[in-house]
Amino acid sequence: MQWRSIVVGLLVLRVLLNCAVWLVFGLGPSWGFDFPIKFTFNLHKIQLLQDGDRATVKTNAWLQHMYDNRNPQAKTCSKISGNSPKKSYLSFFQEGRDDYDRKYSSFPDALKVKMRGMARDMFYFGYDNYMKFAFPEDELNPIACEGRGPDVLNPSNININDVLGNYSLTLIDALDTLLVLGNVTEFHRAVKLVIDTVSFDKDSTVQVFEANIRILGSLISAHILLTDPRHPFGDIALKDYDNELLHLAHDLAVRLLPAFENTSTGIPYPRVNLKRGVPPDSINETCTAGAGSLLVEFGILSRLIGDSTFEWVARRAVKALWNLRSNETGLLGNVVNIQTGQWVGKQSGLGAGMDSFYEYLLKSYILFGEKEDYRMFSAVYESIQSHLRRGREACNEGDGDPPLYVNVNMFNGQIMNTWIDSLQAFFPGLQVLNGDVENAICLHAFYYAIWKRFGALPERYNWQLQAPDVLFYPLRPELVESTYLLYQATKNPFYLHVGMDILESLEKNTKVRCGYATLHHVVDKSKEDRMESFFLSETCKYLYLLFDEDNPLHKSESKYIFTTEGHVVPIDQRFREKSWEDQFPCEEPNKEPPANISNTKCCLTVIIREAHAQMSFLDLFHEDVLLVEEEYNGCGGEVTVVTDTVEQVETLMHSVLWLERHGKTGFVTKIAHSNSACKMSGWRFIDEPQWQPTTSSSSTSTMSYALRAAMKMIQVTPSKQWIHFFLSER
Repeated sequence: MQWRSIVVGLLVLRVLLNCAVWLVFGLGPSWGFDFPIKFTFNLHKIQLLQDGDRATVKTNAWLQHMYDNRNPQAKTCSKISGNSPKKSYLSFFQEGRDDYDRKYSSFPDALKVKMRGMARDMFYFGYDNYMKFAFPEDELNPIACEGRGPDVLNPSNININDVLGNYSLTLIDALDTLLVLGNVTEFHRAVKLVIDTVSFDKDSTVQVFEANIRILGSLISAHILLTDPRHPFGDIALKDYDNELLHLAHDLAVRLLPAFENTSTGIPYPRVNLKRGVPPDSINETCTAGAGSLLVEFGILSRLIGDSTFEWVARRAVKALWNLRSNETGLLGNVVNIQTGQWVGKQSGLGAGMDSFYEYLLKSYILFGEKEDYRMFSAVYESIQSHLRRGREACNEGDGDPPLYVNVNMFNGQIMNTWIDSLQAFFPGLQVLNGDVENAICLHAFYYAIWKRFGALPERYNWQLQAPDVLFYPLRPELVESTYLLYQATKNPFYLHVGMDILESLEKNTKVRCGYATLHHVVDKSKEDRMESFFLSETCKYLYLLFDEDNPLHKSESKYIFTTEGHVVPIDQRFREKSWEDQFPCEEPNKEPPANISNTKCCLTVIIREAHAQMSFLDLFHEDVLLVEEEYNGCGGEVTVVTDTVEQVETLMHSVLWLERHGKTGFVTKIAHSNSACKMSGWRFIDEPQWQPTTSSSSTSTMSYALRAAMKMIQVTPSKQWIHFFLSER
């Protein structure tokens, strides 16, 4: 009983302290929040309608309706009854329709020009000061006017070290923004600096996710824009450019690949050392977004260089996460153990740890045309609407509060907390891409209401208390991105006014001596000495594009999409084709010349004899397995028999990944396959009809099922035959 009394006492004390903070700093609910006006939305305009005859009830609609789903009879999105309290949280405009029309129904061209210039100046103030005071370090400290690199004295400082890798992060991240602003000269200079000065042969431990979206994505984007024959930004060809950015991207991606090795699920480790691979003390837990948001960059790289390895490992991670979703709700958690596949974090939401997983399911489909990606996105989007969405059923009509997406338990849909985070502001933009514009309009208005109140988005906001939970704002771009995409979808001038409000708030509240600084406290506007690279790569870019109707991206006949870090990539037919299938087509057996393996020095011959689902995992990327080398005379040689699980046949196919990284040649791997012979990524597939499987008919059927999945990427139908996988000398 004593410990219960202590807990109750602490809870009461916390409530009293919170009340005191609200009264002193003005963080509590605004007593002006209730107002007799509501928003009505449609696809093309926002109207402000009078609703003066509706009674005001002094209770908490959010709290009442949020927990209605604890009643099994209650529907998640059912309308609130007519005696609902608070009419809306959208208190940022408290005037009538005429005033609304006068303020928001137009945006003069001269004002667009002014705002575009303001966004351009904002970018260059940050960029020029980075180049002057910080380059070649990763970031700019805008208050001290100095550079920032990894925190080598405190390796556990992952807030810094996950992002900074001692590779001129801000310069690389900003490359395509220079093109968006039309500065080809500076873009060329920056590209040359990257080529001449950047190396990834660093003793730096970085987060795979951050290195992928900020560095790899930018290098790929800049390379594509440099070499795109359609030249959307004009004649930007760089003399003597020899695909150096693509080579850098490939080098970085290879250094990230160890994260996918020695993981029982195929879900990657969260961090790698660029020189030594996965650190010995690496944890076995990663977030869903970190592991499942690699497919766009890895997929484009694979299709640019004709090597399926990168897309394969990224897609394997996505499928592994997808297969771990709840059978009851269809939701995923936010933290998973990469070895056991158990959910460590059971919270399902739209914000940190999950956001870009959803984003990349849709964007991967848009880029690559893989129907499986859209099937997964559609299914999880439906689950989000069913279990995360709270509020009235229709955005534009009905009583009660407009919809909000909350954090729930992935297994039962019950609310886990009463906060949302600023990263969730990306979701209206994703809804626009999915064609759900009306719901995007409604959700965007919620985040803009918070911005209007504080002049920034607090990192976490408590929707029950209508107050910030975490008070800092690191110049994030998510609300700006959604504003830009909504304007492109609706052409409603309202979003130009929103962009102007955001732009002016940033200029007023975050500008310091040498750049723009993170807000430490969104109420008192105190600052932290950090300007993250996404401020230049995303926030400034989206603000500029919002006001630049004539930008080449808007006028080009080609269509483009932005990565989660805001990097521009074309929606191109060449990315819907797997070039390795063209380079290594399957042929009829009688057309396949015999392979010359007489000069092979050593080999590893592996036979998958049976497939037992209950067997422990065998990871053939692991060195202890692949270092079993046997003499091979071209006539069979020694054979290593391995009993593997069904799921690992595909892993065996891609053991070339380890071989190439470690400089191994002359290896042969053997598994059951068809009479057809194919070549892929340097492998030669050789028919060996004399090798017959020793399994029973039932296990042969199981093997065929596993092989169908394993061979899908090279479009070969498996059979009962055995085949060698041969890596020739180079």
